Amino acid sequence: MRQLGKIHCQEINKDDNAPWVIFFHGFGADCNDLFSLGEMISTKKTYNWLFPNGILEVPIGPAWMGRAWWTINMMEIQEAQARGEHRDFSNDTPKGLSKAYDAAMEMIRQLKVPWNKIVLGGFSQGAMLATEIYLRAPETPAGLVIMSGTLLHQEEWKKLIPAREGQRFFQSHGEMDQVLGHKQAQKLNTLLNQNGMKGSMLSFRGGHEIPAPVIIKISEYLNSIQTD
Repeated sequence: MRQLGKIHCQEINKDDNAPWVIFFHGFGADCNDLFSLGEMISTKKTYNWLFPNGILEVPIGPAWMGRAWWTINMMEIQEAQARGEHRDFSNDTPKGLSKAYDAAMEMIRQLKVPWNKIVLGGFSQGAMLATEIYLRAPETPAGLVIMSGTLLHQEEWKKLIPAREGQRFFQSHGEMDQVLGHKQAQKLNTLLNQNGMKGSMLSFRGGHEIPAPVIIKISEYLNSIQTD
């Protein structure tokens, strides 16, 4: 474990001069949740990997705690599921997002790596935070990986996306995702592409998960981007 600012992180440091991939975990998980991706995702060039631990501790079951970047009203998600719908966050600015953003930015400052050598990504809530950081960063990061994420405060992101014109991203989402709907993920993909970025979405027959085809496509994406 390594502490950067207020955030504890797991890391795979292979070469001090290599670019970094920073993957933020989803709600209720922790920094160990995505750690195996650092070994499973094969790349032609060397990457270092950083897996930050969420700044909040949240209950996810009887006597079982996880980490999160901000609190989520799980009841709203469950009520939407009961109606056969998905909770739409596209017009929401989550309470706690700015605090998570500030903590993550301080973590990156202390990492002391230039933005053009940083690929941001994450799963679910972590993908939302990664997108927020990618769009608000003072310089353009090397890449963006959105795994099972969704669209937040779309008017804010719509203003920021043109500054990343021409930049490529990778996105994946399960067609049967019961937590964050596929339709909302498509809205995010459309917003990014229509406002100047370039990226396709790998839709797969599955739910809220990271299956093998996604890992293969992330490998291809990391092999294709410029990090210098």
